[in-house]
Amino acid sequence: MRINHLLPVTFLVCLLTVAPATRAQDVGIAEGHATVQAQSTLVLIDVTATDGKHNPVHQLTPADFTILEDGKPQTLKVFEEHEAGPPAPFPPGPKLVPGTFTNYSPAPPRGALNILLFDKLNTPMNSQTYVRDQVLKYLKQAPPGTRMAIFSLTMNLKMLQGFTSDPELLRSLVAGKKVAADGSPLLNNQMDGDNPGSDDDMQMDAASLAPDAATVMANLQQFEAEQQSYQTQFRLQYTLDALNQLARYLSNLPGRKNLIWFSGSFPINILPDGNLQDPFMVTASAEDEYRQTVDLLSRGQVAVYPIDARGLMVTPMYSASQAGSNIRSPQAFANAQAKFSQKTSSEHDTMEQMAEQTGGKAYVDTNGLAEAVQNAIETGANYYTVAYSPTNQKWNGGFRKIVVKVNQPGVNLTYRRGYYADDPDKPVQNNKAQSAQGQKGQPAAAPYNSLSTAMMHGAPDPTQLVFVTAVRPSADNESAAVTGNQLGKDVHGPFRRYMVVFAIKPSQLNFTTEQDGSHHCGLEFVTFVYDANGDVINEQTNGMVTSIPDSKFADTMKRDFIYRQQISVPVKGEYYFRIGMRDRNSDNVGALEVPVESVPKQQPATAVPASGAATKQTGTKQN
Repeated sequence: MRINHLLPVTFLVCLLTVAPATRAQDVGIAEGHATVQAQSTLVLIDVTATDGKHNPVHQLTPADFTILEDGKPQTLKVFEEHEAGPPAPFPPGPKLVPGTFTNYSPAPPRGALNILLFDKLNTPMNSQTYVRDQVLKYLKQAPPGTRMAIFSLTMNLKMLQGFTSDPELLRSLVAGKKVAADGSPLLNNQMDGDNPGSDDDMQMDAASLAPDAATVMANLQQFEAEQQSYQTQFRLQYTLDALNQLARYLSNLPGRKNLIWFSGSFPINILPDGNLQDPFMVTASAEDEYRQTVDLLSRGQVAVYPIDARGLMVTPMYSASQAGSNIRSPQAFANAQAKFSQKTSSEHDTMEQMAEQTGGKAYVDTNGLAEAVQNAIETGANYYTVAYSPTNQKWNGGFRKIVVKVNQPGVNLTYRRGYYADDPDKPVQNNKAQSAQGQKGQPAAAPYNSLSTAMMHGAPDPTQLVFVTAVRPSADNESAAVTGNQLGKDVHGPFRRYMVVFAIKPSQLNFTTEQDGSHHCGLEFVTFVYDANGDVINEQTNGMVTSIPDSKFADTMKRDFIYRQQISVPVKGEYYFRIGMRDRNSDNVGALEVPVESVPKQQPATAVPASGAATKQTGTKQN
């Protein structure tokens, strides 16, 4: 059975071992496990089943399930029940010789993984403090063996703690400085958030009694709304980029992942504001990247549990700070109240939509955040994995609706409700997502680029492409950088030259087949050097186009693809390698980060034998 993991509608079955497979003579490491792929396209669905008291329902059988795609019955190909139980130990990673590294991330063979995402970009500081207190409350009573990783989102996504089942380690991290409240530079009110219902809104109706004053107030309100929209659009872009990046990191970890996302604002859906002179000035389109992100989360078995960090909200017009405003301007009060209701309703709709499309659940208007975390983790630990091969094999990119039923009364099901039927043989167009539009000369947010995002300093290592890299230093220092390196400003030698060797199994790559039967793929290889401040001080970017005759394709797929780069690093200072690669056809990426000091200095650079595939190397510059 072939499961093509490159399709948005497909997956790598959690029972299959996914790990790097490399030749020891090529890169000097122990042999790993082979990536297993299957021959048919399957649609994977994780289904949680609960009774009327929200307890998990166990021991359902395949005969109890009915699956419909666009109203047509489908035949189950995979069925497995997962129950919360004693935690399995984390398997050891591959044994690597000094100077050799991999982005392979070991995970337990059974049981769900949980991810806490502290969203500081969209959350006011008051709510951040409350979230931290509630998470600490949960961690004090968390079941032993709960596997959890912790991330934060500011302007970038940061991994604060990889997967661990050590409760003391998790509590120490959440109570420490890394999770402490920070003000978001893209919120006008960093303490309380950007809720509508300000005094300016209240005063506008009174100002309308004087035409000149009304015009001034209307222009001022339009300007402030445009500025806030400009910030909101950047928050939208950074938020989607972070979720996209997190999905790529989790993609090759087996089994279900529960993403518990604490946020004080969900800016993905921006509606026109009918109270402005130009209602559509503050809108932005992010439909393409939203679709891609939900797609990546779904096929990576990531269920999203958005939790509104603001808890139970009260309309700000009724707060003490707004006392009497409704008497001064009843019409403006009503407008502000309607605006607040529209904004929060839109945000909650976005939360519900994200949860529904990934098989999770949204938690809004509740102060029991610790209980929400507990419920999400318990629900996500007991589930059924089912899969089918769709009867409709026409890949037209349309959305296909999934309905799952069971023949047991009183059972409530949660699962992802559909997928986009993109053509599996059509190469992915990178940067398809539209960027947010700048306002009145303001620069627009840059469009999403998977490799650029993967290469960010300190970001989680994406595992869509699992590879091994050997880093070997030269014996002597050099006065100049390697030809072709892109040095930053004011970067001076002496330098040490490093050879970076990539090794990847070709079974992970997407090949197109031409009319003559030859098979083609294109890869990009990038190595960045970061300084201690997180600035790129040097980079090397190359491309490789591979054309393999059909007669040699089967033999080539048995051997590794090998690629070599050279990059220079200043001898003095603290630096980090960020090493990544991208499959141009699928837009899948892999990356890892290595402190330069962890590379043994006594090992000279050595040549690595090529894999034997016919290749054409082309120098490229990654934007």
